[in-house]
Amino acid sequence: QVQLVESGGGLVQPGGSLRLSCAASGRRFTFSASRVGWFRRAPGKEREFVAAISWNSMTDYVDSVKGRFIISRDNARNTVYLQMNSLKPEDTAVYYCNRLGVGTSPFYDDWGQGTQVTVSS
Repeated sequence: QVQLVESGGGLVQPGGSLRLSCAASGRRFTFSASRVGWFRRAPGKEREFVAAISWNSMTDYVDSVKGRFIISRDNARNTVYLQMNSLKPEDTAVYYCNRLGVGTSPFYDDWGQGTQVTVSS
């Protein structure tokens, strides 16, 4: 069983920054060898891919966050981070982490509780 625990969300003004964290655990989850990433679900929309980082630290981003968000990982802590800068109201969503499957698809069907990010003045 895999457990993914997201944290770090909050209310921030447009142009502000937040840093999200996701701690992963599980007997069959070799974090250091896995491609992991972030997804988000905005109100009234489907969950979408945001960013991913491979075991060798190669990164991918959805076009809407390129140049503003930075994904990183700490294998010693089984943790993946998402530094979000220059936040916009359209970044408002619940953010989730997951292991990546094929392309930008999530690997696990079960999700953590997510962390709410609200960008508003």
